Amino acid sequence: MANNQQMKVFLEQLTGQMRVLQLWQSTRPDKHLLESNQPFAVDTLQPHEWLQWIFIPKMADLIEREMPLPTGFCLTPYFEESWKSNHEYHELIDLIRAIDEECA
Repeated sequence: MANNQQMKVFLEQLTGQMRVLQLWQSTRPDKHLLESNQPFAVDTLQPHEWLQWIFIPKMADLIEREMPLPTGFCLTPYFEESWKSNHEYHELIDLIRAIDEECA
């Protein structure tokens, strides 16, 4: 079972790293863009937008409500492929890998 406190730390680190890389947005995307049925909302959002506006809030909400975190997912391959030409995102991908491992 994933540790909620450890996940909270990972989410804070993820947010901080996204800010450092200037991927954090101050304006929320239009509501219809967030309602995609596609994995990672690939048809409407950039990878970093999915992290900021869908993944982080959902995980933070589960932590806040002291609910069990989902397990058995693997985000890393999508982000490795999406950002394969962005070598400066290495630390961000490492954090995503740590999240995957925590939720294995």
